[in-house]
Amino acid sequence: MTTPGWARVEELFHAALEKGALEREKFLDEACGGGERWVAAQPGGPTGCGSLTVVEEGILTEIVFVAEEAPEGGYTARALGASIFTEADTLEALQANVRDAVRCHFEESERPRVVRLHFVRDQLIAV
Repeated sequence: MTTPGWARVEELFHAALEKGALEREKFLDEACGGGERWVAAQPGGPTGCGSLTVVEEGILTEIVFVAEEAPEGGYTARALGASIFTEADTLEALQANVRDAVRCHFEESERPRVVRLHFVRDQLIAV
């Protein structure tokens, strides 16, 4: 991916993190809908618009999940640029669930080698 392309992906990533969990997916859909696709796996495989996946020589090497504490307890993780969502009661279980979800979502030849869990935590401070 070119440097300008990667800069745009990073820009979308940080803008998406500023949105609430419910707004984030809509924001990414609107930001990428009908637009350029920066990342594509091997022919016939999944594509993502600003999906924050890393492709080297046509092979998907990394996918990013945003992980958050769920309001009802436990944790959730949502892939950016792929339709993958999972949840768990503990961080260890979340990691295992993310790993399983990625294995189920991608064919072995198209599967990313690395999953990046980006933890987001909102904290309100009274002033």
